[in-house]
Amino acid sequence: MNAPVPALSSAAQSFISSKHGLYIGGEWVKSLSEETIDIVDPATGGVIAKSAAAGSADVDKAVAAARAAFDSGPWAEMTGMQRGRLISKFAEKLEELADELAEIEAIDCGKPVTYAKYVDVGLSATIYHYYSGWASKISGETVGVSMPGDFHAYTMREPVGVVAAIAPWNFPLVLTAYKLAPLLATGCTAIIKPSELTPLSSLRLAQIAEEVGFPPGVINVVTGYGAAAGQALVEHPGVDKVAFTGSVETGKKIVQSATGNLKRVTLELGGKSPMIVLPDADLEKTIPGLAQAIFFHQGQVCTAGTRLYVHNSIHDQVLEGIAEASKGLKIGHGLDPETTMGPLISSGQLQKVMGYLDEGKASGAELVCGGGRVGECGFFMEPTVLAGTTNDMSVSCQEIFGPVLAAQGYDDDSLDAIAAKANDSIFGLAASIWTRDISAAHKLAKKVKAGSVWINQHNFYDPALPFGGYKQSGWGREEGSEAIKTFTEVKAVCAAL
Repeated sequence: MNAPVPALSSAAQSFISSKHGLYIGGEWVKSLSEETIDIVDPATGGVIAKSAAAGSADVDKAVAAARAAFDSGPWAEMTGMQRGRLISKFAEKLEELADELAEIEAIDCGKPVTYAKYVDVGLSATIYHYYSGWASKISGETVGVSMPGDFHAYTMREPVGVVAAIAPWNFPLVLTAYKLAPLLATGCTAIIKPSELTPLSSLRLAQIAEEVGFPPGVINVVTGYGAAAGQALVEHPGVDKVAFTGSVETGKKIVQSATGNLKRVTLELGGKSPMIVLPDADLEKTIPGLAQAIFFHQGQVCTAGTRLYVHNSIHDQVLEGIAEASKGLKIGHGLDPETTMGPLISSGQLQKVMGYLDEGKASGAELVCGGGRVGECGFFMEPTVLAGTTNDMSVSCQEIFGPVLAAQGYDDDSLDAIAAKANDSIFGLAASIWTRDISAAHKLAKKVKAGSVWINQHNFYDPALPFGGYKQSGWGREEGSEAIKTFTEVKAVCAAL
């Protein structure tokens, strides 16, 4: 730890060190206040760049630009096939710039650069490729009406309009793609609002969009604080839809703010994903899978496997295996290609996670491994496993967003009893089941209340699979054909013949 920071490539260094404005209507502009926000490398705590702090007047300009592009001009006249070709070109450019984008994401978010290249950039490009094909396949259907008479009835799917795409700090590229790719495919226009902690990759996306030929106003990027730029976007009467990923608290505020013009809202609000290990699980595959599920990106993943329910017959073996796997993680700066575990995003996040640990231990949880800060520079933390937890402990029921696993054993082999434990949560985003018994796996999958249930794996994402949660994990779905529905309105047309 505290080793010299690995060097950036000249391309990434040139971009990061440049002045960063707002991208509105195809132009790079300063915020009207000219205020800026420090961008911090979480591995060092040092300021690496500054971004513009947009206010409500800047948001007004961005909404006007997006509205003009939606209502008239080249974008409004494009066919689905033309939009698809442009989206595909955008995806190819991301692949071409994968190394640079991975470095930007690594230093901005603190994630290992190797993961950033193959997960963040790779998955993002795949999402745009997937939706480039959808752009020419959005259609309604003919309908046989029930009333007597001679009628021709059909439905049409039309773009919902101007979309505020608000992404969090943990996966800026991927979670922007979840929103931007389908909204572009349907013909909407976008105002991207990245987290003030990690705006760099979104600003680079805007440059790439400009290079590949998206018309002005189709993609706009407004950086700033959530309480200023974010709130102005959500409340704006010119915004037709908000697509948001973030905390439950902020999601509830967005719902309240959206009532002004009853704008459409989709919300992905995080989770407390259970991992259920049945006694017959293949532990050679299960143990490394569980470790990856909780420690990937330092546990700063909305679907991270944070709750472990493991049969008592294998409980100790599984926890010892996860603890041993954690020793193999190389903690370091994300730009070091050997790093497999980076820092938490901020000092505040590190303090929050450590506070949860203190609460867990005070409530009777047993520390199996980890639990401490690593080094004095940056916001690093040891991978941590807690045993003897119960569902009423804060470490088990609240989203920590750090590398902390809350484990507990069970004896009752009833699938109903196991599912009841897993479902005892306000969240319902994802879950995983680990077993050789495929019949038990599918029966249990039906009982678990989560938007994604993975069997003998965790954190599997594919653009064809809908993603979203039950309960307080959100509203609606991203990805797959479901996303097309969320960015379109359905119009029914009926002609008397």
